[in-house]
Amino acid sequence: MVGSGGMPSSHTALIVALTTAVGVENGTSSTLFAVCLVLALIVMYDATGVRLHAGRQATVLNIIIAEMPADHPVQDGGRLRDSLGHTPIQVAVGALLGVVVGLIVENLYLLGDKSGAGSGFH
Repeated sequence: MVGSGGMPSSHTALIVALTTAVGVENGTSSTLFAVCLVLALIVMYDATGVRLHAGRQATVLNIIIAEMPADHPVQDGGRLRDSLGHTPIQVAVGALLGVVVGLIVENLYLLGDKSGAGSGFH
């Protein structure tokens, strides 16, 4: 849930949930929604691009390091983390989860607001 890599992309789910809630609350033509959407796109791009490829490079480096002699200085560092990024499917599932969570949270907030028990975010 708090680590990098795996299914689904928790970072994507979080930012898409925020974007969804802001879109429902403020409308999709608001400046705040536009900022959240751009941030969400950057997070998703980073997850499938930079971090995914960095993880693949770490896998290759781990293979190379494992083939070096045991007394080589690079052996002291241990294995590199290779589960850094996400496949496009993992990001898509995270985005779908984020939309669902964002809608649920926003609907709960709106229900609480109608009953006079709103959290005072306005």
